[in-house]
Amino acid sequence: MQPIKPIKLGSNKTNTTEKLTSAEMGKLWATYMGNSMGKCILGYYLQQVEDEDIKTLLKNALKLCVEFMNTIEGIFTKENFPIPKGFTEKDVNLNAPRLFQDEFYVHYLKYTSKAGMSIYNIAIPLVYRKDVKEFFRYCMDSTMDLMEQIKEILMNKGLIIKPPLIPTPENVEFVHQDFLNGFFGHVRPLHALEITHLYDIIENNATSRALINAFSQVAKDEEIRKLFKRGKDIITNNTEDYIKKLHKENLPTPSFLDDLVTSSTFSPFSDKLMLFHKMDMFTIKIRTFGNAMAVNGRHDIGLIFANALMKNSGFVHNAAKIMIEKDWFEKPPVAADREN
Repeated sequence: MQPIKPIKLGSNKTNTTEKLTSAEMGKLWATYMGNSMGKCILGYYLQQVEDEDIKTLLKNALKLCVEFMNTIEGIFTKENFPIPKGFTEKDVNLNAPRLFQDEFYVHYLKYTSKAGMSIYNIAIPLVYRKDVKEFFRYCMDSTMDLMEQIKEILMNKGLIIKPPLIPTPENVEFVHQDFLNGFFGHVRPLHALEITHLYDIIENNATSRALINAFSQVAKDEEIRKLFKRGKDIITNNTEDYIKKLHKENLPTPSFLDDLVTSSTFSPFSDKLMLFHKMDMFTIKIRTFGNAMAVNGRHDIGLIFANALMKNSGFVHNAAKIMIEKDWFEKPPVAADREN
């Protein structure tokens, strides 16, 4: 497996007198926070991994985390922007017993790479300063390279079921009024985009459920542990609804990954890191529902996504409240308070 090339941010002629916009500040800040967390997690995974291919993959991902953080620190330092605290060696115990099997690390990297690309994808059209533009272009390109390595390992090792096959259309057709039906009358089969997003959400939820299973098993704070268990129920119930829709069409679905979590109850991560991570993952689910609902046509599928959106939003709200109560919620850049 070829290592990922080091970051290059073009010439040194960037106009440093150009101030960072709110979009540039916000996306750089979010990228730094996510990668500071990722650096802790990947560092722990590398202490446990045995498979050499997966170890190389983890090293490549960790290298990107460090590069991204160093570049953002450089930009922030030039702007006298305070470096976010994020997560440090205090939030991870590298000597903790194994909590996951090697296969889980590949699924985890696929999930988090998707999340990263969604951040960069939104950032790229909104950032204008040359160094920031080049940085996010690099983030997107290098994460896509990493994703190709992830997919290669998943396929070569037989760790994944590809999205379902459906018949090739014989000709161009236009839809009728029953295209939107989901509860009454003739209900058409799922179309390709609906299948795509159902498959994607199930795949994400399989990783998310395994992770929250592990976190609820090792969390020290009882309130956080209860929230994780509630989160697992939300993920499970929602995923079962999605699976039923695909199975009704005789289409295969990704399987759960719970067996890739060990029985260890000794936490490698701080409760702060785990709670932030799950709050972030549930936030990404909300974004995913928006993408899925935008291309959905059937009323029954739309209702499932709407209910899931409400429940996932409730989890994020409760997680945020705990983060705030414990003084763990780091404040992103904000607009000036003109009233005061």
